[in-house]
Amino acid sequence: MSQKSLSKWMKLILFIFGLFGIALFGVIVPVVGLDLKDTYPEFAYAFVPWMIFIFITAVPCYAVLVIGWKVASSIGDDESFSNANARRLKHVSVLALATSVYYFAGNVVFLLLNMNHPGTLIVSLFITFIGIAISAASAILSYLVKKAAKLQEESDLTI
Repeated sequence: MSQKSLSKWMKLILFIFGLFGIALFGVIVPVVGLDLKDTYPEFAYAFVPWMIFIFITAVPCYAVLVIGWKVASSIGDDESFSNANARRLKHVSVLALATSVYYFAGNVVFLLLNMNHPGTLIVSLFITFIGIAISAASAILSYLVKKAAKLQEESDLTI
């Protein structure tokens, strides 16, 4: 697979993830939230705080999509192993870790404020671990891309 086609595939996948995010954050979450609000009126007071909390989690998700788009563009331009991509992957790592901490802390705070169910907290642990895994993978990729960029730079100087 050529770098141009890989870049196009990556951009298509990122675009699909963006559409899925719009469906999730714009339709599914509010509909499920309203349904829960109607089903459990004793928790209706928690609807707006939860919606704000979830919509805030969308911001870093879309920031990662933008960073991913830039990485895909640089791959298409034959600049796969560059310091810029290493920095971008490091930013993804930081965003994923920060989002995981925010998501877990928010769930704990909502539990303490009696706006959360313990079962939801347990499910949020799974989401938190996924975020931590993404953060670790991005940090490792960042390190490897940085090393590859350095090797490529040295190789370019010897030719």
